[in-house]
Amino acid sequence: MHKDELIQLHTLMAQMKSILEEKGFTNAFSAYDSLAISPVHVHRSKAEHKLAIFVLGNTLASVMSKDDLSGFGKTSERMKELATRMQHSIMHENF
Repeated sequence: MHKDELIQLHTLMAQMKSILEEKGFTNAFSAYDSLAISPVHVHRSKAEHKLAIFVLGNTLASVMSKDDLSGFGKTSERMKELATRMQHSIMHENF
């Protein structure tokens, strides 16, 4: 995916986050919030936006899942794995 496409996806997912926060899921997004990156941060790297998407995707899927065996539960686990990989990749690039 190109960076502009990732930012568009990040924007859509951030909108979903806002809706869920309005519904009362305010504390669920602490891992994403700790990244301090939002879709409007276009100067941030493609890898950082990917990480934000994976972390946010993990939380969105977790909030929407009923258990770990549901489709959303499996998606949550996969997003968590991808976020971990991306975080290691970003750390490796910085050193």
